[in-house]
Amino acid sequence: MDSRRQYQENELHIGNLIKSELVKQGRSITWLSSQVNCTRENLYKVFRRSWIYTDLLFEISEALNHDFFKDCSDYHKSRKEI
Repeated sequence: MDSRRQYQENELHIGNLIKSELVKQGRSITWLSSQVNCTRENLYKVFRRSWIYTDLLFEISEALNHDFFKDCSDYHKSRKEI
């Protein structure tokens, strides 16, 4: 399934996207916690939320070498095409 169709069927949940990328890379929450200077408990809260502060998203994007901002942009572009 292409990402456009996935976005049309589901709402964007940034916490799920981050958690999914972390698992995909085989990284632990402890590792990410140390990379972004955030407690594991706060990261678990991030995983449950559909929103995130941009400065934290930038740090997570850098740590995981994944452009979550592009994911958000792609989602919003796909919503306009509906």
